[in-house]
This record gives sequence, structure tokens and C-alpha cells, in this order.
Amino acid sequence: MARNGKLAEDLVQALERDIVTGMLQPGDRLDERGLSERFNVSRTPVREALQSLARSGLVATLPRRGTVVASITVGELIEMFEVMAELEAMCARLAARRMARADIDRLYALSAECDALRGQVDADAYYAANVRFHEAIYAGCRNSYLERQTKTVRNRLSPYRRLQLHRPGRVEKSNNEHADILQAIASGKADQAADLMRAHLAVQGEALNDLLAMVPRAYLEPLAS
Repeated sequence: MARNGKLAEDLVQALERDIVTGMLQPGDRLDERGLSERFNVSRTPVREALQSLARSGLVATLPRRGTVVASITVGELIEMFEVMAELEAMCARLAARRMARADIDRLYALSAECDALRGQVDADAYYAANVRFHEAIYAGCRNSYLERQTKTVRNRLSPYRRLQLHRPGRVEKSNNEHADILQAIASGKADQAADLMRAHLAVQGEALNDLLAMVPRAYLEPLAS
């Protein structure tokens, strides 16, 4: 059973990666047999992995269609971004109070990675560096439960957060906001760090309209049963 559990965890990570990078898109069917053959495992860990992904909202089980990559409604998307902003604000607040000097130095290095990529055309490369920067702040909050919950919501929103970076000027703006957040954390200004992170994650007004215009319709329309 322990081996199946480890295999299931590995499968969850692999399928999450496929979903958040767009290799698997909303409506794509996740067939147990096909996944079992692809990863060279039995169906038991595949079934466990799909159940885990269903709990996180990344996949859904539909009548007559089986398990598919989930879509999301516009209302749900807005609500999840609100929750994401508050979770990350909490992480930033606690990180400003709890991060050790070595962790802050690493955060500076990760910020420098983002800065080096901001002028490149490849927004996806910047996104990967952006994830590392944010995850360092999650870890710096020294609250493992909060870190796990924040990553869960982040993973669910990853396709949409990735798309945001393709908006003209967004990478440059994101990078500048990172610098402000980092300075607040390094200075131990907890409330300021939280406010800056909340604003960094907020999607409203023109930013929301631009995001909705960029998202493929399949990502936002509820899947037909």
C-alpha cells in the first residue's frame, strides 16, 4: 500500500504539471487504462491520483464521460483569485516576521532570476521563476498548513496566472511588484508586505477584463454533461 501511495503522489505531480502547462486542457479525458500504460503502473495508483486531483478541483467526473480535466466558471475564477490574494497576503505577512536572513538572501537571488528574464519574449520562462519566488515566500511563512493550502489554490489557478503574464507590460509590472514585496519582507514590515502581495495578486477592473479576453473559452465554460 505504501508503494501505491508513493506512486499515486508521483502521478498527481505529473498530471498537475501537464494540466497547469496546458498539455492537458479542460475537457480532455483521463482514461485509467491509458494513464496506467503511459506511466507503466497498475490502475490502483492511477485511481488514487485521479481521486486526489478531483479533491483539488483540477479534474471532474462526468456522467458518460468519465474523468476529465475540469473547467471553471467566470464567477469561480474571480472567487478563487480573491482567496489566492488573501492566502498569499497571509504568507507574506508571516514571512516578514519569520524568515531567516539566509532565506531572505535566497529570496533576493530568486528575485534576481525574475529580473534577468523580464526582458525576454518567453513569458513562460518568467512564470517558472515567478513560481519559485512565490514558493519561497510560502515556505518562509513557517506554517506548513498554510503553505499546502496556498499551493493547492495556486495549482488550480496556474493556467490563468500563466496567461496573465502574456498581457502587454504585465511581466515588467510583476517584476517591479516583486521588488517592493521583497523589500517589505526584508525590512520586517509585515502589514506592508501583506498589502503589497494582495495588490500583486488582485485581478479586477481592466486586468480582469483583459484576462477573460485572453482565456480560451474551453477553460471558462462549464463542461457539458
